[in-house]
Amino acid sequence: MKIAIIGAGFAGLTSARHMRDFGHDVTVFEKVDDVGGVWSRSRLYPGVSTQNGKDTYHLSDFPMPKHYPEWPSGQQVQDYLNSYADHFDLKPLIRLSTPVTHAAQGADGRWTVTFRPEGGEERSETFDFLNICNGIFSAPATPDFPGAAEFRKAGGTVCHSSEFLNLEEARGKHVVVIGYGKSSCDVAVGLIEAASSMTVVARELIWKMPKKLAGVLNYKYLFLTRMGEGLFPYIQLKGAEKFLHGAGKPVRNSMLGSVQSVITKQLKLKKLGALPRGSFERIARSTVSLVTDGFFDLVEKGRIALKRDTAIDQLLVEGGRRYALLKSGEKIPADIVICGTGWRQEVPFLDPEVQARIMDERGNFRLYRCMLPTGVRNLAFNGYNSSFFSPLSAEMGALWIVSYLAGALNLPSDREQLEATDRRLRWMEARTDGKHARGTNIIPFSMHQIDELLADMDLSIGPVQRFMEWQMPVKPGNYARVAKELHRRLDAPEGRLVPA
Repeated sequence: MKIAIIGAGFAGLTSARHMRDFGHDVTVFEKVDDVGGVWSRSRLYPGVSTQNGKDTYHLSDFPMPKHYPEWPSGQQVQDYLNSYADHFDLKPLIRLSTPVTHAAQGADGRWTVTFRPEGGEERSETFDFLNICNGIFSAPATPDFPGAAEFRKAGGTVCHSSEFLNLEEARGKHVVVIGYGKSSCDVAVGLIEAASSMTVVARELIWKMPKKLAGVLNYKYLFLTRMGEGLFPYIQLKGAEKFLHGAGKPVRNSMLGSVQSVITKQLKLKKLGALPRGSFERIARSTVSLVTDGFFDLVEKGRIALKRDTAIDQLLVEGGRRYALLKSGEKIPADIVICGTGWRQEVPFLDPEVQARIMDERGNFRLYRCMLPTGVRNLAFNGYNSSFFSPLSAEMGALWIVSYLAGALNLPSDREQLEATDRRLRWMEARTDGKHARGTNIIPFSMHQIDELLADMDLSIGPVQRFMEWQMPVKPGNYARVAKELHRRLDAPEGRLVPA
């Protein structure tokens, strides 16, 4: 098949590789001038690094370089993805600096993709299948603060965290960072040496996980295992998880309570006035955020001012100086306002009627397995599942789509797919208080989602390895066998499967 892929991050690159390796004619469209997606050079704000250690954050048969630190920087991840594209000869498939402006499906089910090469005019090309891999972090969500226009005219800056790339632009300036997620805290620490003052404004404080609990135990032994996932109730409880949320619930509650106690003491949350409301269990209701190195030390020293339970009411210019007026009534100096306020999940290049078919009435993506828009021909998504193991999730997703194209998936009827998708969305809405990124945030159930993809392909890493992952962090390298087994199965002369 002739396949168009939109996006050249983890999902786009691994989709391109495996689709090509299974015989398809692949073209990748990437709007910026390098590969990497969220790790593109165009988005590497000061202080950005991975949330996972390098041993769990890589593609199955391409580990990160040994000389990388445990938590690689954003630039190192971009270098890694660029090396992946070179190693597997993907560059000839990729059209950089070529944004897709429109993708329309014809009556025959094929897709006409309209794009604009850098410095050129719009062109169109027709494909048999469209794979959308632009990701759920592609459109910055920046609030429109009252007074922002006048603030900017007076020399102030208001931007998203992914757009503030030059440390020197903060030199000697009063910086206000909005939000309390990882990007907000990373930026605050990353700019601290340049800024005249640093204030973090948080509408709500969330629980954060230290990289090392009590300074000793790496968090991966708690959260990057199947036991870690099992501490939180999934849609349907099976096996040991039934015990953890049944007769064994007191043990499970004690484990989470112990972690909460250690974190509270380790980070001095009560002393700093930074203790979140509710129990540590709430960490599973939104994206789990790691502690940025040095953040709480800087709060304790007074170099970062943390304003909790409030937000910016308006931006002001008075007497030639710029300020942010908080809803609490406090007025703070502000030359630069950096918004770590998340992302919009959107596919603006699709026609409205197609968007209506792939989303529900609340704008949630209605995708079976976070991959397939049931009832829409020749279209799939990959990377629309925010995960602890994003590279591995993207790779297993690419192989799932390859299997789908070959007619080799064990899928239920369209009606059953839609029912399962809507059931998942209702469950996500309830467990996250609506904070599920339009149905795409699967954290902390990353391996559950991968298991579902493997089950559809009738593939497995085996019971012994699964058991090991209950106790030890997941190793992506153990999943390299999935592609090999799929090749053996689909490429066998007596059992070759071809697209319908």
